[in-house]
Amino acid sequence: MTIGVGSMIGAGVFVVWAPAAAAAGSLMLLSLLIVTIVAACNAYSSAMLAARYPAAGGTYVYGTKRLGGLPGYLAGWCFIIGKSASCVAMALTLGAYVAPGYERIAAAFAVGAVTAANLSGVQRSARISRVIVSIVLAVLLGLVVSVAVASVAGDPVFDLPVGLTSDPSASAYGVLQAAGLLFFAFAGYARIATLGEEVRDPERTIAQAIGITFVVVLAIYVAVALLVVGVIGTDAAATTATPVADVAQEIWGSGWVWLVRCAAAFAVTGALLNMLLGISRTTMAMARDRHFPAALAAVGGPHNVPWVAELSVAAVVLVVAMAVDLRGAIGFSSFGVLVYYAVANASAWTLRSDTLWQRVVPVVGLMGCVLLVASLPWESVLGGLLVVALGIGWYAVGQRSRMAE
Repeated sequence: MTIGVGSMIGAGVFVVWAPAAAAAGSLMLLSLLIVTIVAACNAYSSAMLAARYPAAGGTYVYGTKRLGGLPGYLAGWCFIIGKSASCVAMALTLGAYVAPGYERIAAAFAVGAVTAANLSGVQRSARISRVIVSIVLAVLLGLVVSVAVASVAGDPVFDLPVGLTSDPSASAYGVLQAAGLLFFAFAGYARIATLGEEVRDPERTIAQAIGITFVVVLAIYVAVALLVVGVIGTDAAATTATPVADVAQEIWGSGWVWLVRCAAAFAVTGALLNMLLGISRTTMAMARDRHFPAALAAVGGPHNVPWVAELSVAAVVLVVAMAVDLRGAIGFSSFGVLVYYAVANASAWTLRSDTLWQRVVPVVGLMGCVLLVASLPWESVLGGLLVVALGIGWYAVGQRSRMAE
C-alpha cells in the first residue's frame, strides 16, 4: 500500500492541477469527478485480475492470458512507455519545485538516486516509501488544517465558490481533456499489481492494497484540489508550475513555502522509486516471453532484483528528460497508461462474474479510458499512436523471428 500511495502522490498532487485548470477552467472539479469514476473502475478491475493472476507484469500478464498475445504485449508496451514518461514528468517536477532553472540537472540526480535504492531490493524500497509518504501527508494535512483554522477565525483565505462559478470559456472537450490529464496522478496502483511475485499471500494482499490505496489517495486529491480551487483559483493555477507552493504562499506566507517544496521533493523521489520499480518488473516479464532482449530478464545481485532492466529503464528516462517539457510528458504518460488500463478492463470483463457489478464495472472503465484518450491534447494522441504503431511493428518482427525458429 505504501508503494501505491508513494507512487500516486508524487508529481501528480503537486503539479497536475496546472494543465487541468488550463483545459477545464472553473470546471476542473468536474474533471476530477470524471477521472475518479474511471480510475475507480480501473482499480476494481486490476484488483480482480491481481487476485486471479498474482504474477509480476501486471496487465501485461492479464491481457496475455485473457485476450491473447498482442493485447497483452500492447498493455506491457504502453505501460513501459507511458510510465517512463511519468518518470520524466516526476523528475522535471522535482526541478520545478526545488531547482528552478536547473530542472534537468535535478532530474538526472533524482533518477540516479532512486535507481540505486531500487537495486537494493523491494523491501527496502517499501520502507523508504513509508517515510516519504508520512512526511508528505503531514505537510498536506498541515495546509488543510491551516485553511480550516483560518476560516473559523474569519480570515477569507478560502473561497470555494470562486472555483465553481460558470465559466463561458469552459467546454465539454476541455473538461474531458482535463480529466485525461488528471489521470496522470491516478495510476499508482499499477505498481502494486506488478509486485505479485514479491509479497506474501499475493491473492489477498495485492487486491486489498489496491483498494485501500485508491481510497486514501482519492481523499488526499479531493482535499488538495479544493485547496487549489478555493485558495488561488483555477485562473492562477493554470499559469503556475507550482500550484501547491502557491497555495502555501497564500496560507503560510513566503517564510514557510520551503516546507511544501521539500515535501514535493520527497513525494517525487518516492514516486520515482516506485515507478521505476514497476516498469522494470514489467520489462523483465516481457523479456521472459522474448518480446524484449533476453538480457533484460536477468535477475541477480544480493537482493535478487532485475538489475539489467532497472538500469536500462533509468537510462531511457534520463535521455528523455533532457529533451521534453513537463506538459508534454504528462499528456504522453496519460495516453500510455489509459491504453494500459483499457486492456485491463477488457481482460477483467472476460473473467467469470458472480454479480452484475463485476460485469458492468469493466465495461464502464473501458469506455472511460477510450473517451479520455480521445480527449487528450492532439500532440499526445498523435505521439501515442505513433509509439503504439512502433510497438506493433516490433511485435510483428518478433513473431516472425519466433516462427522462423
